[in-house]
Amino acid sequence: MTGTVYKSTGSWYTVKTLNGKFYECRIKGRFRLAGIKSTNPIAVGDKVEFELEEKNNTETGVINHIEERKNYIVRKSVNLSKQTHIIASNIDQVFLLITIDSPPTSTSFIDRFLVTAEAYSIKTVLLFNKIDTYSEDTLFDVKYLESIYRAIGYECIEISAATGVNIDKVKTLMEGKVSMFAGHSGVGKSTLVNAIEPTLDLKTKAISEQHKQGQHTTTFAEMFDLGFDAKIIDTPGIKGFGVVDMEKEEVGDYFPEFFALKQDCKFNNCIHLNEPKCAVKDALEADDISYSRYRSYLQILEGEDEHYRTDNWDEVQ
Repeated sequence: MTGTVYKSTGSWYTVKTLNGKFYECRIKGRFRLAGIKSTNPIAVGDKVEFELEEKNNTETGVINHIEERKNYIVRKSVNLSKQTHIIASNIDQVFLLITIDSPPTSTSFIDRFLVTAEAYSIKTVLLFNKIDTYSEDTLFDVKYLESIYRAIGYECIEISAATGVNIDKVKTLMEGKVSMFAGHSGVGKSTLVNAIEPTLDLKTKAISEQHKQGQHTTTFAEMFDLGFDAKIIDTPGIKGFGVVDMEKEEVGDYFPEFFALKQDCKFNNCIHLNEPKCAVKDALEADDISYSRYRSYLQILEGEDEHYRTDNWDEVQ
């Protein structure tokens, strides 16, 4: 039998077949070790083949094959930094939720996520949530960030999951697609999903006032069928986002504004550091490239871990 993985809890996988029936499936031990480098060999969104088995008078399945993925979002594993964790696969687009405070989303986090999505040609839309709660100064920060990312081709939408602002725009973009929602804990992913499809009634939690950080409400990634020809993958809140499996020479290719200038650099293998006649460095000095974007590029290039929530907005601007 074949189906799509709708939920993964680490040891069991909920698989939906073409006829709409769900089965709880597991994988064989040897399958888990068959040359798979990630901590989770099977991810939500995977197309799999499985065999049915009788166990304790219930019908379960054993997954024996994963179809080739068209794409996936991957990051460094939280507990095992040398391994990777596949967040979801076979995605049409990602909505990255961003908040300026409660909790703050760093430009480093945004850029690392975008680089990974670019590497697998996954369209990303930036959703600036909680605009109904922001002061005039904070709204200025939102507009400034939007100007940076719109200039390099990313769609940016200001929303309020709590009050419904621009939710219809998000729903229109989701029609006929598999969409993944991502972001830090507390940015409002579950609230947004509930606003889009109230019948799901996903759990939400308040922000921790002490640290201005979100509390995890989604424990495992899970796919949902929506009532308007759309599917959504809700993911656990991501604290940090480590970029994996990239050579230094290719990192710049996943920054669209860098890639557009690459042909104007003196050297074909320019990595935009200290090389003479570098078009990217020239654009940076002319303020045609954002300093925060170049700083993120350097951090990735040098293999630095993300400095979580350390952005100084005055420094970014």
